[in-house]
Amino acid sequence: MAQGKIGILTSGGDSPGMNAAIRAVVRTALASGFECVGILHGYEGLIQQDAVDLQAGSVANMLQRGGTFLKSGRCVAMLQPEGRKKAAEGFKALGLSALVCIGGDGTFRGAEALGKEFGIPCVGLPGTIDNDIYGTDMTIGFDTAVNTALEAIDRIRDTAASHDRLFIVEVMGRESGFIAVDVGLAGGAEAVFTPENYTSIETTIEHIKKGIARGKMSSILVAAEGQNPGRAYDLAEQIRRKSQFEAKVCILGHVQRGGSPTAKDRILASQMGAAAVECLRKGQFGVMIGIQGQNLVTVPLSEPTHKKKTVPKSWMDLADVLST
Repeated sequence: MAQGKIGILTSGGDSPGMNAAIRAVVRTALASGFECVGILHGYEGLIQQDAVDLQAGSVANMLQRGGTFLKSGRCVAMLQPEGRKKAAEGFKALGLSALVCIGGDGTFRGAEALGKEFGIPCVGLPGTIDNDIYGTDMTIGFDTAVNTALEAIDRIRDTAASHDRLFIVEVMGRESGFIAVDVGLAGGAEAVFTPENYTSIETTIEHIKKGIARGKMSSILVAAEGQNPGRAYDLAEQIRRKSQFEAKVCILGHVQRGGSPTAKDRILASQMGAAAVECLRKGQFGVMIGIQGQNLVTVPLSEPTHKKKTVPKSWMDLADVLST
């Protein structure tokens, strides 16, 4: 594609750095001779043809802002052929030549379907705090979410140490434990509970008892929310019944999604946004921009939509060793 009109949308849960990615796409695209349109509220905006023209000034002072100024959401209609047909009709009515879709695996499933069923050129950018997208080492927003949670845990540890208490801190991650493991390692947690790996309550209790034996009177446990947010309360009750230890529960919740993105997320988002435009310029569609090691790569959209990325067991083993 030498020129044309690029539509940009953010879909699914918001993540810090999405605005930085949008900014990079817009300014790189304009410099390359493209026009840009921002689609509001994700795929629903595409269906409703709810969009705004984007110029260089439209993304001024967006680099440091969390969330997404294009708004986001999950579009149930995209799960059905009729909904995708309406999205394709919206794409045509808006005069678009291609789409840059920023989000997670659900976003990529929508982009992949639009490409296969209607021939719409799509490039995906991995924007999710969960870091659970196959084909990329890091997703936009993950570093910020980890640092937000870590700051909270450092504060909680001060209180735990002051009162000789056991705390269970619940972080986000319904199907992914990347936030929990990173925060657990960086925060010195005595145990980490993730959806992918089983952590024994009995083993955790033994860790706590060993700590007490050497004079450690406070402990922090980190748990990913799993399929049932609030699971930290269940863990606290299991620990109480099996050991008589009383655990205080702190659920961080959606505070992890917001806030100004870290430098690492701003740079990653900027690099990925520029790379997406380069793909479109070269006529390379149906791919996601990822990062592997120090290199940006293109990954077929079929990979993040059909393959699962999980926390390496070695990370869990390290967390376990360091907790003893």
